[in-house]
Amino acid sequence: MLEIRVGEGTLRLIQGDITTVKADAIVNAANASLSGGGGVDGAIHRAGGPSIMEECRRIGGCPTGSAVITGAGRLSAKYVIHAVAPIWRGGKAGEEQLLESAYRKSLELANQHSVHSIAFPSLGTGAYGYPLHLAAPVALRVSIEHLQSGKEPQDITFVLWGNDAMAAFESALDALAKEKNLVA
Repeated sequence: MLEIRVGEGTLRLIQGDITTVKADAIVNAANASLSGGGGVDGAIHRAGGPSIMEECRRIGGCPTGSAVITGAGRLSAKYVIHAVAPIWRGGKAGEEQLLESAYRKSLELANQHSVHSIAFPSLGTGAYGYPLHLAAPVALRVSIEHLQSGKEPQDITFVLWGNDAMAAFESALDALAKEKNLVA
């Protein structure tokens, strides 16, 4: 685990299963149709039960770079925020801006629902193929900027699956902390 303070907030990196993390909201790496899938998406739907999918069907979909919110079913969280990252197409199709937007929209929704703590996976780096070493700085930069704003949520955890994801996020956080004079 790696943790830093940013203003009054906390940003932490842990390795594990997002469905078991205690947070007011967890973020799902969703697809645009909100139809469920593998990886994080499948794990959240399995652990949370059918009520999450029922709400997703009522919502109908979510554009890439955006996010929607549902209840969390059987999960310990109160909400699931379904964020849609871009499919990696080599970096020339606006992927960075769309990834940044997916994180920002998730944090905005969390704020609108008075969420104090939020847990993110690494969006877009699984089946969508976004390179970890490029995705991690985007995710962390958006999170640090949000914490510096003083808006809720002020407790942000990245729940990373596997050693490669953890290493990429640790490296990116170390570089950003130095750049922004933050202390781990």
